[in-house]
Amino acid sequence: MARIPGLALTDHTFTVPLDHERPDGPTIEVFAREAVAPTKVDEDLPWLVFLQGGPGSASPRPTSGSGWLERATREFRVLLLDQRGTGRSTPVTRRTASSMEPAELAAYLKYFRADSIVADAEFIRGQLSPGKPWSTLGQSYGGFITLTYLSKAPEGLKACYVTGGLAGLDATADEIYTRTYPRAKAKTLRYYRLFPEDVAKVRRIADHVTASDVRLPNGDRLTVDRFQTLGFGLGMSESAESLHWLIDEAWDGDELSDAFLYGAMARTDHTLNPLFVVLHESLYGQDDRPTNWAAARMKPAEFAPTAEPFLFTGEMIYPWMVEDLGGLRPFAEAANLLAAATDWTPLYDPTVLAANRVPVAAAIYHDDMYVDANLSLETASRVGNVTTWITNEYEHDGARTSGGAVLDRLIQLANDLPPA
Repeated sequence: MARIPGLALTDHTFTVPLDHERPDGPTIEVFAREAVAPTKVDEDLPWLVFLQGGPGSASPRPTSGSGWLERATREFRVLLLDQRGTGRSTPVTRRTASSMEPAELAAYLKYFRADSIVADAEFIRGQLSPGKPWSTLGQSYGGFITLTYLSKAPEGLKACYVTGGLAGLDATADEIYTRTYPRAKAKTLRYYRLFPEDVAKVRRIADHVTASDVRLPNGDRLTVDRFQTLGFGLGMSESAESLHWLIDEAWDGDELSDAFLYGAMARTDHTLNPLFVVLHESLYGQDDRPTNWAAARMKPAEFAPTAEPFLFTGEMIYPWMVEDLGGLRPFAEAANLLAAATDWTPLYDPTVLAANRVPVAAAIYHDDMYVDANLSLETASRVGNVTTWITNEYEHDGARTSGGAVLDRLIQLANDLPPA
C-alpha cells in the first residue's frame, strides 16, 4: 500500500480472458488502483468504480485526495480502472500493431470495446466484491460503458453516476457528427468572440502550413488538417484561453516558433492513446452498419480550410490520422478494416434498459461539444429509473473541475431514486 496526501493506494492486477466467451483462450492483464481515505482503510466501504472517458485513456493517476476523489472517498472505496488496452492493462501500442498482420490486429481490437470492458469489470467484482453490487462513476465515454453495463449485467450495479456521457442508444456515427459539427463551430465562434484578434492570427497560420512543409519536432508534417484539430479541447473549461496563448506565441520571425510547434504536436499526437483514433468511431458501430470514416464523410463545407472564418474541428477522427501521424501508421490498414466492418456486436439492449431499476443520476451539460445534450435527454427518456441534471454551469470536464460538486449533486439525486 502506498500513501499520498489524502489517499491510501493499493494496486491490483487481474488476468482475464481476451474473449470472455472463450474463458480458456488467450488472456490479457487488467490493472486497477484502489483509493481510500487513509482514516478508512480498514472500514467495510462500498465500492465506486471510475470509468474513464476515451476510448483509449488510462484511469487518472492521483497526486492527492482532492477534487472529486475527496468527495468520493468520504463514503466509497474507489477503484480506478485502467480499461483494457490502456495504462497498465496490456496496453495497445504501436509495438502491438507492428507485431500483427492487419486482419489479425483488426480482429484483436474488436475485443477492446465497451462490452469487453464490462465483462472485465464483472470479473473483477467477483474478486473484490463477491456477491455485492457496486456503484460506477462514468465520465464521457465512461457513461457509454455504463449503459452497456446496465444492458448486460445490471445485477452487478447498485447505483450509477454519469457525467457528460449518456450515449444515443441507436444513433449512427453519421447522426453523431451531424449533431456535433455545429457544436464545434459554436465553440470556435465563442473562442473568436473572446479573442477577436485571433481570427487573423489563425488564418495566417493556416495559410502558412498549407503553403509550406512545416515539420513538427517528431518529424510529422503539420498539415492544415492537423492544425484544424487543435479545436479538440474547445469544449473543456479554460481551453479557449489555452488555445489563445498557443496562437499568441506562434511566430518566431517568419517561421512558426518552437513553442508553437511543440505545443501543437503535444495537442494533436495520439501515439500514447492509439485506441482513441482507431476505435473511436466503433463506439457507434452496431450490427451491420459500417462507420466508414463518418467524420470525414459528414464534414460540412464550412469547415473547409479555405472557408472564413477558419473553423476548428472537435472530437472528430479522420483517415489521414493513421497515415500522417507516425505513431499511428502501424494501425492504418487495421483501422480501414474496422471502418468497413459490418459485424459489430450490440452494445445496448433497449428492452433491458427500459426496465432498468438501478438508480442512475446523470449530469447533462447543456453546451456539451462532444455528447449532444438533446440526444442524451432522448436516451434518458428511454432508460428506467434515471434522473437528469441539466446545467450550463460546467463544460464537459465539470466532474474534474467542479472540485467534487458535480459528483456530490449526482449522489444526492441518486439517493432520492427507488433502490434497485
